[in-house]
Amino acid sequence: MIANLVQLAAETEQNPLVPEKPELLVGTIAFAIVFFFFWKKLLPNINKVLEERRAAIEGGIEEADAMKVEAASVLEQYKAQLAEARHEAARLRQEAQEQGAALIAEMRAEGQRQREEIVTAGHAQIEADRKAAAQTLRQDVGKLATELAGKLVGESLEDHARQSRVIDRFLDELEEKAEATR
Repeated sequence: MIANLVQLAAETEQNPLVPEKPELLVGTIAFAIVFFFFWKKLLPNINKVLEERRAAIEGGIEEADAMKVEAASVLEQYKAQLAEARHEAARLRQEAQEQGAALIAEMRAEGQRQREEIVTAGHAQIEADRKAAAQTLRQDVGKLATELAGKLVGESLEDHARQSRVIDRFLDELEEKAEATR
């Protein structure tokens, strides 16, 4: 049987790569139908899908670019607000330091004024106490001196006017001597 097939093939001597004319005609018609179907139905749908994808990609790129520009704008606004907030914080710190320094200076001035008042009042009190002590001392010294002089003389020196004059003169002499030694 194989021998018969080989003999048949040798008789026809046809090239297996070149089809016969009726097969070629049927194949060409089938190819034209399939090509026409692809060209009319599938190709527009494929082009439509490709166009939609291209538009979506371009829209996405444009949207991404717009978002990038917007993000850069927002970043610049944020940086400006941050710089402004830092500037405001520095200004508030400076203001607080100035107010603190002014308050400290005011408190020092008030403390100095109160100290001066206290010192002045203290000096006045000391002067008043010194005068009262001197007056009391004059009276006591005068009284003692009069009694002592009365005992030495042997008679009473009860005359108040004379007693005051003697005491005053004695104390004035003592004060003059004390001032001269200073």
